[in-house]
Amino acid sequence: MPPPPLPKKPRSRPAAPTTICDLGDDLLREIFLRLPSLPTLVRAALTCHSSLRAVRSSPAFRRRFRELHSPPLLGIFLHIFESDTPAFRPLRPRSDPGLTAAICGSDFFLTRLPGGDNGSAPAWLIMDCHDGYVLLLSCNSDHIAVYNPLTRALHLFPKPPEEICQDMRVEYHVLSPEEDQGPFRVICVCHEDYGAQAAVLSSETREWQILPWVDAASMLQPALQPWYSEKYSPDDGKLVNGSIYWIAESLATARVLNIATLQFSRIDLPHVEGQEALAAGEARDGKLCIVCTIKLTLVVCLWGTDGDGLERWMLDKRYPLEQAIDELRHRFTGDDVILKVMAIENGFVYLSAYCEVDPKLPGWFLSFCLDTEELNWLCPILHADDMYPYIMAWPPLVLNEPSSSS
Repeated sequence: MPPPPLPKKPRSRPAAPTTICDLGDDLLREIFLRLPSLPTLVRAALTCHSSLRAVRSSPAFRRRFRELHSPPLLGIFLHIFESDTPAFRPLRPRSDPGLTAAICGSDFFLTRLPGGDNGSAPAWLIMDCHDGYVLLLSCNSDHIAVYNPLTRALHLFPKPPEEICQDMRVEYHVLSPEEDQGPFRVICVCHEDYGAQAAVLSSETREWQILPWVDAASMLQPALQPWYSEKYSPDDGKLVNGSIYWIAESLATARVLNIATLQFSRIDLPHVEGQEALAAGEARDGKLCIVCTIKLTLVVCLWGTDGDGLERWMLDKRYPLEQAIDELRHRFTGDDVILKVMAIENGFVYLSAYCEVDPKLPGWFLSFCLDTEELNWLCPILHADDMYPYIMAWPPLVLNEPSSSS
């Protein structure tokens, strides 16, 4: 007789599939570091609580991600004469669907801005664009607005007292908190050639702190105390690494406001033979840099320590762009192409290129990376003096409904 068959072993249950919830926070963060851009990271972080926790719980990861991925440019705001609100020209990079999704899901039309007093039509002037915020001044009400088009968070504040703004050149800057959460500040600077005054508002207290008037002579070092004043163009203050810089029309000095101490001072600027304009900005490492144009060449100077241990301006590099600009010449009636530096953010120089003979002809908005020396043609534009690049800031990464305060 054949032996009886062996009893069948019970089948073992198949192993449960590995899900994202089974991955530890450290492994998730290593995966996220390899994402192409900040919008892609935001979309990944908001897919589930595990991903969101991994990103929110590690400031070191967020700093590392910023080092590896430059904040993306989403578009530019244009101040158009006789327009009720600034226009927005989006960029549409096909290589990164995350950037396209961020643009499409945001309110760059600024639809949440209220109308004027007594039901009048809205009329808002853009005054600043920094760290994801757009700061606007109402022409027919007593408010200023700080708006984040990505989160649709709107904050309305009263204008500064007229006692410091009357008969003065006035500009505004929004100062975001260092961490993801926390109040931001708005600083109003009223200045003339012979002095300046600042007022600061916190989004938490909603009250203006008015600082004393500062004479131009007191901004100088004691050895230079004899009175003299420089002429400064209105609305050209640039926020760089904790200070606001105004370039004098002579291109010899800059007026400086330290936003931590709220103290004014003045510094000398580098001189480059043949320079046509100077612009203060932020290099890739966050340091102060000065960029000037000499025809179709960019010249970059950095503030640093020389071989003798002295701090001074040093010529960093010259970047000839004439060959790259040649393909733009056929779009104009003449050969005279002018470059104008609009902003320098995180090592990227943003420029407008237009025809000197007829500035009304369409021009181009360009970016130049100081690290890679790559010139990118971003979009065609009509030449305008007031352009504000909108660079995506690190978002709060919280799942809150859009808020509004007034």
